[in-house]
Amino acid sequence: MKKIIIMLMVFAPLSLFAQKFGHVDSQAIMQGMPEFIQARGEVEAQTKKYEDELQAMQQELQRKSEEYDKSSSTMNETKRQETEAELQKMYQKIQQTFQDNQQALAKMQQDKLQPITNKLLNAIKNVGSAGGYVYIMDTAAGIPYISQTLSKDITTEVKAELNKLK
Repeated sequence: MKKIIIMLMVFAPLSLFAQKFGHVDSQAIMQGMPEFIQARGEVEAQTKKYEDELQAMQQELQRKSEEYDKSSSTMNETKRQETEAELQKMYQKIQQTFQDNQQALAKMQQDKLQPITNKLLNAIKNVGSAGGYVYIMDTAAGIPYISQTLSKDITTEVKAELNKLK
């Protein structure tokens, strides 16, 4: 019985070293994916469109505000209140448009990136399963140290798997 226990104690640490660990830089892989580049371009184009619309609205508000400042002294009280209410309404519309645009961009980004992220995760899982890895860590997650002798960089294998998934 003692021999079996001693044998287990000797071979147990060796079995730990037989496990395979891998690491991958998912961010670098994703930024090289054509579908990510296309999605990023579409989001940036929509962002530019929203910025241009907001800038036009702000310029219109600025113009009307300057007109009001120049002519407010000659306006009667009713006209002054109407103009101030109109300016306030324009300002609120700009704020609401900004918030709506932010939400639309977040949703667009989520909708465009989710399938790309899923594809990348599936490729990592396929490489992990095929290679018999116990863990695959993502260096993009901010892991401060990964042993290059105990963990294999599988970034190229994941890229190859992504090409197969097309």
